[in-house]
Amino acid sequence: MARTRTPVVSGWFTEDGPGGGFRLLGTRCSACTAVFFPREDAYCRNPHCPGGGELAEVPLSPRGRVWSYTDGRYRPPAPYVSDPDAPWEPYTLVAVELEAEGMVVLGQAAPGVGVADLAVGMEVEVVGGVLNEDAGTAWTTWRFKPVGGVA
Repeated sequence: MARTRTPVVSGWFTEDGPGGGFRLLGTRCSACTAVFFPREDAYCRNPHCPGGGELAEVPLSPRGRVWSYTDGRYRPPAPYVSDPDAPWEPYTLVAVELEAEGMVVLGQAAPGVGVADLAVGMEVEVVGGVLNEDAGTAWTTWRFKPVGGVA
C-alpha cells in the first residue's frame, strides 16, 4: 500500500523548490529584509524593523556549513510518548549555518550519516526525509547530508 507523503509541519519546506529540489521555506520582511525560519506570517520579529513591511515566503539556501553536531543515543523520557516495544535507533542532530542567510537551522542528519562523518565547517545540503510512518502516511521532514556523500 502506498503511503501519502505529508509534511510534519505544513509550510516549512517544499519538495518542489527552485530547480525541482527540496528547500526549506522562510519568510522575508520587505521593510528590513530580515529572514525568518521557522516562517513568520503575522509580524516581523526583528526589533529594529521600521515596520510597515509585508512578509513574503522565500526558499532558503539549499546548502550551508556544519556549525555544530551531536547524537541522540537514548529514548526520550516521560512525558514524551514513545513505543517501548519499538527498537530505538540513535540519530544525529546537525546545526547548519545556511549559505546566503547566515542563520543556523537545526535538523537531523540523513540516514547513514553519523557524528564520525561530520566536521565543523563541512558543506552540507538539505534533503527530504521521512520522520515517521503509520498506516497510511509517511510524515516528511528535512535532513542534512554532506555534499558529495559521507566524508
